[in-house]
Amino acid sequence: VQLQASGGGLVQAGGSLRLSCAASGHTFSNYFMGWFRQAPGKEREFVSAISGSSSITYYANSVKGRFTISRDNVENTVYLQMNSLKPEDTAVYYCAAVAPIRGSVYNTENYNYWGKGTQVTVSS
Repeated sequence: VQLQASGGGLVQAGGSLRLSCAASGHTFSNYFMGWFRQAPGKEREFVSAISGSSSITYYANSVKGRFTISRDNVENTVYLQMNSLKPEDTAVYYCAAVAPIRGSVYNTENYNYWGKGTQVTVSS
């Protein structure tokens, strides 16, 4: 499956952005989807994930209550709505996919496919 993330940009603290990740190549609903981010000098970290049917979602504690993951299996797209953004949310955001998920959803090693990242910069 090919993944293309978009929607990043520069926003002031407290603002919002919505990231999109468009998928192509396989039956999208079979894939468990995740969002990760990587700030300069730091390891890539888990942000959020969603099951194929949208019945299960996961969030990092740092974004819980501010970010919302969703997906549209007709449009083959997964979204990350980011509200109340903070400067510490600044990072390159990546979407990832795997079918099926084996092991921890929080671990980058358990995802087979990755898109190119989209930069999110939050100014103070």
